[in-house]
Amino acid sequence: MQNSAQIRSRAQWGWYWFDFGNSAYAAVVLLAVYSAYFQGKVAGGAEGSRLWGLSLGIAMLVVAVLTPILGTIADHAASKKRFLFVFSTLAWLFTGLLFFVQAGDVFLGMLFFILAEVGYRGGQVFYNALLVDVATPDEMGRISGNGWAFGSIGGIACLLLILPPIVLSKSNPLVIRGSFVFTALFFALATIPLFLWVRESREGKPLPAGENYLSLAFRRIRSTFMAVRQFRGFIKFIVAFLIYNDGILMALNFAAIIGAVLYGMNQTQLIIFMIIVQVTSAIGAYVFGIWGEKYGFKQTLIAAILMMTAAVIWMIFNQTLVGYFIIGAVAGFALTGVQSISRTMTGLFAPPSKSAEFFSFFAVAGKSTSFIGPTLFGALAFRMSNWFQSQGFESAAAEQFGLRASIVSMAIFLVTGLLILLTLNEARARQSAVEYVSAD
Repeated sequence: MQNSAQIRSRAQWGWYWFDFGNSAYAAVVLLAVYSAYFQGKVAGGAEGSRLWGLSLGIAMLVVAVLTPILGTIADHAASKKRFLFVFSTLAWLFTGLLFFVQAGDVFLGMLFFILAEVGYRGGQVFYNALLVDVATPDEMGRISGNGWAFGSIGGIACLLLILPPIVLSKSNPLVIRGSFVFTALFFALATIPLFLWVRESREGKPLPAGENYLSLAFRRIRSTFMAVRQFRGFIKFIVAFLIYNDGILMALNFAAIIGAVLYGMNQTQLIIFMIIVQVTSAIGAYVFGIWGEKYGFKQTLIAAILMMTAAVIWMIFNQTLVGYFIIGAVAGFALTGVQSISRTMTGLFAPPSKSAEFFSFFAVAGKSTSFIGPTLFGALAFRMSNWFQSQGFESAAAEQFGLRASIVSMAIFLVTGLLILLTLNEARARQSAVEYVSAD
């Protein structure tokens, strides 16, 4: 017979295992393989960068529209795990179907990726919301950091498993496409412990008389907005997050394209590069989780954003492949610190009765601005490439100069978000969540 501490520990490990599989998708599809494959082989050139950014933006927008409504339903019905399973299944299915995307299949490549990305991003909302079910407020920083760290190890493991076949086949397109099927299976199998071991801590409530789930969702969203005056710190944090997170996601989603275009990295080098990023990400998530509990989450988040900004500024001027590998290592360490601490602060600023709603709004902030961020970056790279070409540069050089000029936008988003974050009163925001009493 297991005691409560053992049950909670097992639930936390189940939660970690989901991040283990979830990060494999991010490492292979978003970072190391599919992004460069789509930009270079499926679409090609500066147009490939534009369409990649557009695909990301569409997926983010869909998630931003859906998750606030579904989040309120999940809270009321205690069905976070059910929604997590539905979105995860979508991600598994369409990640595997990327196998059928070949050179020139632009529409298919965008459609399957958008659906996989909706599943991946939508699932994250409910996965993040389960943090309050597996950790006490005092544990959240450590558990969130551990999740990021263990998740990064999952990304590393998946990349290491697909690397030998890609190297031995000399980046054969069939082998590269096969890596997407492997990633889908890896992701699905790693999530089994969460669905077996994690239990939602709150019981579901019956529907009020005369209401359905849709009307309930809009009513609860409205009640959250009505209560927003008590959560001014949370709103300020979300505005800051909305801006600096775009800088983070631009760097993540275009890292492989930048490596391929600016430094001529082949598929093997990109995978090795992302393994290095994942290793330093695992270290960063663990270290920043500890630092957050020791020095305060706001101060730790500020340090992580400053480190990420320094890496981006360095990237603007860097000319060497070795330098890019070092930048990747520094950025990996910093960016998971930013993401992990941001997730922790959302949990700390959220009243327990509205955890999924708050995490949904957290997701809306990220996803709605992510529609702007990647789309803007891709469009900017495309337009700048065309401008340099109009100035007499040949197409390859114009694409490189255009991409390098676009990196400036990453730094602008990071610094602007940081300036807003500096005005946040962390202690007051946490106290508002503790004092909140639900009207439901």
